[in-house]
Amino acid sequence: MRDIRVIGDPVLRTPAEPVVDFDRDLRRLVDEMFTAMYAAQGVGLAGPQIGVSKRIFVYDCSNRKGHVINPELTVDDDAEVLDEEGCLSVPSRETGKPLYARTPRAAGVTVTGVDRLGRPVRVKARGMLARCFQHETDHLNGTLYVDRLAKDAARKVLLQTP
Repeated sequence: MRDIRVIGDPVLRTPAEPVVDFDRDLRRLVDEMFTAMYAAQGVGLAGPQIGVSKRIFVYDCSNRKGHVINPELTVDDDAEVLDEEGCLSVPSRETGKPLYARTPRAAGVTVTGVDRLGRPVRVKARGMLARCFQHETDHLNGTLYVDRLAKDAARKVLLQTP
């Protein structure tokens, strides 16, 4: 099983490359990502979080499970929603568990892309699933949730990381 990369690893700050090969290795990668996500008790996981700089994420959130390759995110409702958000790649130095902070996100989004067989994927989301899609898409762009926090809130989180 692949290890979860943590803050400080350059792969988390590097925009991921589009997936171009839809082969057996990609299908295996999707399976490995689900395995890593479940082992870490997460609800979403992006390629860079396991050291794979490819535009892919998996999710199991709000009774919806799936994966999206080469996702494009569209904001449907830009009303700002503040809610607790954490990240497997931003763990506590003390416990190893994700650190949480109230993070602003858009209320509603649509993600489009393809699945591991190249078939179109389109999912509209609100609430926790919308937050998950925004969070994972941020990972693919080299952004962490702490980048969306006010300076003081970000500092409070970062002082607790390894």
